[in-house]
Amino acid sequence: MNFAVGLKPLLAEARSMESLEKQLICPICLEMFTKPVVILPCQHNLCRKCANDVFQASNPLWQSRGSSAVPSGGRFRCPSCRHEVVLDRHGVYGLQRNLLVENIIDIYKQESARPLHAKAEQHLMCEEHEDERINIYCLRCEAPTCSLCKVFGAHKDCEVAPLPAVYQRQKSELSDGIAMLVAGNDRIQAIITQMEEICHTIEENGRRQKQHLGLRFDSLYSILEERKKELLQSIAREQEEKVQHVRGLIRQYGDHLEASSKLVESAIQAMEEPQMAVYLQHSKELLKKIMDMSKVSMSSRPEPGYENMDHFSINVDYVAEMLRTIEFQTEPLGEDDGDGPGDGSEAAGEEERLDSLEAPEAVEDVGPRQKPASSPHGQH
Repeated sequence: MNFAVGLKPLLAEARSMESLEKQLICPICLEMFTKPVVILPCQHNLCRKCANDVFQASNPLWQSRGSSAVPSGGRFRCPSCRHEVVLDRHGVYGLQRNLLVENIIDIYKQESARPLHAKAEQHLMCEEHEDERINIYCLRCEAPTCSLCKVFGAHKDCEVAPLPAVYQRQKSELSDGIAMLVAGNDRIQAIITQMEEICHTIEENGRRQKQHLGLRFDSLYSILEERKKELLQSIAREQEEKVQHVRGLIRQYGDHLEASSKLVESAIQAMEEPQMAVYLQHSKELLKKIMDMSKVSMSSRPEPGYENMDHFSINVDYVAEMLRTIEFQTEPLGEDDGDGPGDGSEAAGEEERLDSLEAPEAVEDVGPRQKPASSPHGQH
């Protein structure tokens, strides 16, 4: 149903007074502040009675003001902004009164001698019956209407109720709804805070486990490096040994070649001697040297394949496959198992696993090959 509104200035005044009334509503009782009005440190206002109720609910062991014992201070949270209010030993009676708000309430009540809503509503007239004001509420249509509409008009078959009664009931329901939402918001805020703490814990645990994982892999790297160093030293030792042996043979053959070349030169010179007597004086000794030189055995040489170093090759395919299958443990570590990133037992276990990679089934040969007994290492 549409309503005809009265004079615009009166409507503007009604809206202004309604806006002022909203600013004078206590967030606890949802009614206009009752004197004395106290001002909290966060600059929000409460009725002293409401402030005392909140304070008593938050501090059940706090003694009353009339007690002979000296009461201690307490604290509670502002219902508007959740700011923590800390009180001295006087409790709520130690809070400062807001005289400005109290004066505004006095002025408002004087201006509202005639009820503000009544002034506005007496000019809210029924569109179908222009001389009738809206004074009842149709429960079926959920709309305000006038008495003539109930008797003769569109709402004659509807159930109605007095407008003030419906107004008070719905206002009470709205107040209960606000209180329920505030309580729900507090619970949601607590849940959000708890989940934020969970997020922080997850991040901290993740950072710590990343650090531990890095240390575990660093331990593996160090074991591999150490093993690599040992195997390289094995290759270097045999390489040096073989090279020295062959170089010794080279020197031996070189000495023989040099002596043989000098003997050849001496024999050629003897062949050029024209005097037979002189030739015969030296020929017997020269022939003996040639025979002795020809009898010298030069069979000492490296056996076939002596230069081969293929026996130092290793098979790491299954090691690589094992490393690729590293996974996290399915069961959580105990307190002693995962305490320190440098856990000795775990490092020892890793070293044992890597040492086992030298098993004969998977590795061809990682050490120097044993030389045959007949290997010609001897000197002439």
